[in-house]
Amino acid sequence: MKKNVSRRDFIGKTAAGLAGVAVASSASSMSAASYSKIIGANDRINIGFLGCGGRSRGHQSMVKASEKDKNLAVVAVCDIWTLNKEKAAANLKKLFGTDVKQFKYSEEMLKMPEIDGVMIGTGDFQHAKLLAEVVAAGKDCYCEKPMATDVDDAKLARKASLASKQVVQLGSQWLSDPMQIKVREIVRSGKLGQITKIEQVWNDNNPRWHVPTDPDVAAIREEDTDWNRWLLGKPYVPFDPWKYFEFRIFRDYSGGITSQWMSHGSGLVHFYTDTAIPDSMVANGGIFGWPDIRQNPDTFQALATYADAKFLHSYTSNYASMFGDYTCIRGKDGTLFAHGGEGSARWFFIPEHQHLPGGFDFYSGMKATIESGKAEIVTTQEYDMKLGPVNLSDNMPYHLNNWIDCMRSRNLSPNGNIHTGFWHSIASIMATQAYREGKKLYWDRTKEEIVDHPVI
Repeated sequence: MKKNVSRRDFIGKTAAGLAGVAVASSASSMSAASYSKIIGANDRINIGFLGCGGRSRGHQSMVKASEKDKNLAVVAVCDIWTLNKEKAAANLKKLFGTDVKQFKYSEEMLKMPEIDGVMIGTGDFQHAKLLAEVVAAGKDCYCEKPMATDVDDAKLARKASLASKQVVQLGSQWLSDPMQIKVREIVRSGKLGQITKIEQVWNDNNPRWHVPTDPDVAAIREEDTDWNRWLLGKPYVPFDPWKYFEFRIFRDYSGGITSQWMSHGSGLVHFYTDTAIPDSMVANGGIFGWPDIRQNPDTFQALATYADAKFLHSYTSNYASMFGDYTCIRGKDGTLFAHGGEGSARWFFIPEHQHLPGGFDFYSGMKATIESGKAEIVTTQEYDMKLGPVNLSDNMPYHLNNWIDCMRSRNLSPNGNIHTGFWHSIASIMATQAYREGKKLYWDRTKEEIVDHPVI
């Protein structure tokens, strides 16, 4: 009987690989040519933006916030839609007081020798191929999540990244957030005891990703862009501005909830528990709250098992009720509980010995629950012993700054490195496929493929 590669072996080999990368990128082991490429603390880092839609505007604000501390400059924008790149150039002129070069095609922008790093903010299904193109051109890359919506594309991006000497940071920004790092420290300490289940319930209440009055949909004309280039290998269909701008709700271009939100959720589960890719996945849901033009569900739940670590990951999103967002990490000796959804910094530790079947006593008030010693606030230096907020901006500086610091040191393993991107991609792809096929699916760690039968 063929034994599957265990997660412990897989993580160990990956960690060893990452350690090797870090050693190889240290100054003591670098060749003279490699060492000469290190960007000094006083050297300006020049950034180009690839894809200039809504997420790119967030990238631009992140760079502006770190401009002085990290000595950053912006030099170029690239978008196949004329109006998008013109808007981006105007916004950067306003933010930085400088003119930037404008490009329609990525290969043109990537020829600029002065560009040090490229930030990708395009459609979900385009990320992996563009990431591979950027690193092949010798540029460091900050690429929005999900890294990929297709297993082959995920492998392509990973292979290109590992074959390069470039610093790749996936836009899973919570992996650099001080509170999430603190949560991982508590998990690693063993304070919770054996963890058997992690629950994430992250909701909203609106027709997310669909704007019936979207001005961009009204403004764009096919002749102002390059529809074939936008499809980037997807089967040809006639030009559709709704798909162009609202790709997240269409099956061919995104998993929707899985690609956008569960990729964050799975990434955090891997981060907290030092695991990588579920062994099995089931999922269900539907279009219940917003029966509009969308093809991806607005209500969704997935269950993933991590066999070696012996825990279950439950992920849930509903876009017709935002009440009661939370994350819960359940251990035999204690529980970590966060009020709020993705990125919440309001965490509590509750020792299990208190036998609280109802959890927090919401009736008597959270303050009384804490003062009675039944719950401890989880704090970091950044929150100064206060309750953290339940909502944080996607554009906090920590993750970008981690990428910049790694660019300077040539540390090829930032917090959201290519391996974490591969892992969250496979988890979200498994969930998408399990929902669409109505099957329990499995990950074959040896062949690196999704299968519909247990791997033995």
